[in-house]
Amino acid sequence: MAEPNLTAFEPTRAIVTASDSGIGRATAVALAQAGMDIGITWRSDEAGALETAAEVERLGRTAHVSRLDVTELTDAPAIVDRLADALGGLDVFVNNAGAGLSTPFLEVSLDTWRSIMATDLDGAFVCMQRAARRMVDAGTGGRIIAVTSVHEHQPMVGSSAYDAAKHGLGGLVKAMALELASQGITVNAVAPGEIATPMTGNEDVDPREEHRSGIPAGRPGDAREVAAVIAFLASPPAAYVTGSSVVVDGGMLQMGPQAGAAVTSDDWRSL
Repeated sequence: MAEPNLTAFEPTRAIVTASDSGIGRATAVALAQAGMDIGITWRSDEAGALETAAEVERLGRTAHVSRLDVTELTDAPAIVDRLADALGGLDVFVNNAGAGLSTPFLEVSLDTWRSIMATDLDGAFVCMQRAARRMVDAGTGGRIIAVTSVHEHQPMVGSSAYDAAKHGLGGLVKAMALELASQGITVNAVAPGEIATPMTGNEDVDPREEHRSGIPAGRPGDAREVAAVIAFLASPPAAYVTGSSVVVDGGMLQMGPQAGAAVTSDDWRSL
């Protein structure tokens, strides 16, 4: 096992999963702006991935595109390897692929539960493990960032499987941070709140034109605001940040007692 050179980390090669739209695309662009060539993955939207690649290339960086279904647990690590080989190595890995759920707990089938876990937790494990192994073998340090959710920290009605998976992913990040720090690899989570992306039903919406009374910032977030935090965590100056979960939610999580005091009906108890 190579000894890491902790003073020489200069990231130039990154993989961002599910970078065909939303936070993933914004992150790929932000990392390209920071001087990195990007491995881009998609599951069902190849056209979107190619649009991301075009944005990266307009910034003068190289883009490599591959289909990746993280629920294909035996095949997914090989896709990480393929992209890392195409990039000539791997300095930054952003696990952005995920799936949501809006179903009451009593109605969640075992198949649905397993599908959410496979996407949000199992797939994250196999991909981040392969990325970490490559970084350890290279001996030059690295950055691993998992996109979780505010629901890594607080649950939501109708999201039992999603909440459990994101809580689990947050715990995995902390364990990885402990074990990989000696290799110069930092591992952190970024936990978005409501961000204007297709996943939250806000596609093609300018978040600054939307109002949210329950969010102190008064609006949803922009995917680029999440990407900016990820880009910092991927950078050399973030070398002393590891095992953290950085919440990007406009203050939503701080509304606990205030939101509770403001609720005047039991409508929140059901979907």
